[in-house]
Amino acid sequence: MASRGWAEIDTNFPTMQQRVADDIGRRIVAGVWQPGDPLPVEDSLASQIGVSRGVLREAVKSLVAKGMLRVRPRTGTRVLPQDHWNHLDPDVLRWKQAGDAAALLRDTGELRRIVEPEAARLAVERAGPDAVRALNDALAAMEAAAASPARGGYVEADIAFHRALLDAGGNRLLGSLGRAVEIALQHSFDISTQTPGAVEASLPGHRAVVHAVEARDADAAAAAVLGIIEAAQREIARSPGRPGKPEEPRRPEEPGRPEERGKPEESRERGEPGGHPA
Repeated sequence: MASRGWAEIDTNFPTMQQRVADDIGRRIVAGVWQPGDPLPVEDSLASQIGVSRGVLREAVKSLVAKGMLRVRPRTGTRVLPQDHWNHLDPDVLRWKQAGDAAALLRDTGELRRIVEPEAARLAVERAGPDAVRALNDALAAMEAAAASPARGGYVEADIAFHRALLDAGGNRLLGSLGRAVEIALQHSFDISTQTPGAVEASLPGHRAVVHAVEARDADAAAAAVLGIIEAAQREIARSPGRPGKPEEPRRPEEPGRPEERGKPEESRERGEPGGHPA
């Protein structure tokens, strides 16, 4: 059993090493250990978590591979600054989603603005029949999900559409990027589609992308994709699920003596009993 200060290890992982790496990774992202901080010595940390030293070592190795930790013989295991982290690693994306969701949304939106319009141009130049069919299939799945009462599967279909667009240009790095940031895209789409009317409003832009790719119109394809991204950013800003969205402020109680409350403000300022001009 984990000692005080450590949550019970999540059991939704196939190995204990992955569970421990997840726990430590989340704590690093949450700032429990700052860059440059040493982790507790191996014996102590293993005892705190409630695992063997061998399991802990394997978990640390996986975090080293993600660029989050550095192990040195004399200085021990220390947390690295965020610019060393692999921010496209699926685990790091998950931890950022849990620890700093607003920053992840911002970074995802900026990445999409930089990459997707040019990916659409490349798709116009290179997409073959199979790639165009994949776009149409994903669009059809979006439309079917949008028409269903529960709209189940809409976000998954939307992700499939944008993955197909990145794949359509035939650039393997772009295709891999789409798979790498799938968690970030899902996080973004989950929030943007909570805004009333967002799902219906997004479909024309996606249709415009497909039509532009089929018509071999690179400018239209890039403009349509940019329009989708900008609309998604607006929907996120209005979404009830947006991280850090402040609650509606409660109107403070009017100042003054209890017997004055409920009188028109002007009458209190003038000292008039009923609020009517003298």
